[in-house]
Amino acid sequence: MSLLIESKQNKQFKTWVKLKTKKYRDEYDMFLVYGKHLIEKAKEKNVLIEIITSNPDKNGTLISLDLMKELQQTPSWIDEIGLCKKENQKIDSTRVLVLDDVQDPDNVGALIRSASAFGFTHIILSLQSADLYNEKTIRASKGAIFDCYIERKPLLDALSQLKEENYIVIAADAHATTTIKQDKINKIVLILGNEGHGINEQLLPLIDQSVTIKTTHVESLNVSVAGAILMYEWSV
Repeated sequence: MSLLIESKQNKQFKTWVKLKTKKYRDEYDMFLVYGKHLIEKAKEKNVLIEIITSNPDKNGTLISLDLMKELQQTPSWIDEIGLCKKENQKIDSTRVLVLDDVQDPDNVGALIRSASAFGFTHIILSLQSADLYNEKTIRASKGAIFDCYIERKPLLDALSQLKEENYIVIAADAHATTTIKQDKINKIVLILGNEGHGINEQLLPLIDQSVTIKTTHVESLNVSVAGAILMYEWSV
């Protein structure tokens, strides 16, 4: 049986608590995942460092219930947390999803899940998009963050490079007049904009086509719903 960690002054524990904030996730290149499914996904991808648990019947570093309470970030109680290293294996994909300042971590996570499902396995986040390693992002992705190549970088440079590689850049725009076309596109970049103001103006010259999703009774769809529909339409 592992030695029980009970003190909040324990060096390891203090590091784990810090990983609840983006600043320290970036500094240490580590993050936390919650629950058996995500731990198994992390283990499968060889990014799991250790398991932290308050359950003496489970394998891992054993901590007290009080310390586990300090680490909780999920709506329901979880007694098994995975400590993971940041590692991002490059994937070459003819389908690229670009998120332009999508700030809700639930939306980002849901979009990553849809991207994995529909073959958009290369994802680029703008510098102002929600943190990939936010617990809500990871949870909403259902572990899909481990199945995609996800970068965070300035979008002007990223889109310019993709256009040089002959990608067609398509933007989702609730106010566009063109609806989805079933045209086959060999190499596509789909851009989804911020929940409030849409796509940043400086990116507009790089867009080849803007499309909308025809709806009735509602003016627009949530970005994660719209993104899923569009990715399905242009899935491999």
